[in-house]
This record gives sequence, structure tokens and C-alpha cells, in this order.
Amino acid sequence: MAQVTQGLAAEYGPQGLRFNSICPLRGKTGLLEMFSGVPDTPEERERFAQSVPLRRMSEPTDVANAAVYLASDEASFITGVNLPVDGGRLAV
Repeated sequence: MAQVTQGLAAEYGPQGLRFNSICPLRGKTGLLEMFSGVPDTPEERERFAQSVPLRRMSEPTDVANAAVYLASDEASFITGVNLPVDGGRLAV
């Protein structure tokens, strides 16, 4: 997906179109157990949160806020970006 995002940004940038992707960490949603492959228990959530530098799991609003920002005029010069919304986990 990263290469697709960057390729589309390069190809369609001259037309003023922007392409970005959001790379979320598993978070507090009804699909948590299906995507993580482990039971969704308070203990498992806490264990996972301890592996994230910000010491919490993502909320749906974290991902939504990133999407709103990337779609906004404030991000008008941002394209070809694969934005991690992961509480710093990619950094460790």
C-alpha cells in the first residue's frame, strides 16, 4: 500500500490531487479480536498497551482525526505520505 500511495501521489500530483494513507495500530473496535487473533480481554488490552510508547491502544477517533487532518486545507502540501497512527510503536 505504501508504494501505491506514493506512486499515485507522483502520477496525479501535477493535476492537484493528493494521495495519502493511514496506517493504524490495532485499536479499540468491535473487530479487535478478529484482527489480533487473541481474545479481547481487559488483560490483553493492557498487555498490548504496554508495548506502545504512549501506553494506550488507539481509539477510532485517533484514526478519524488523522483522516480529517489529511483531508483538510492544513495538509494541502502533504501527499504520498503513509501516516502511522500508532502511538509511536513503529519507532520501537
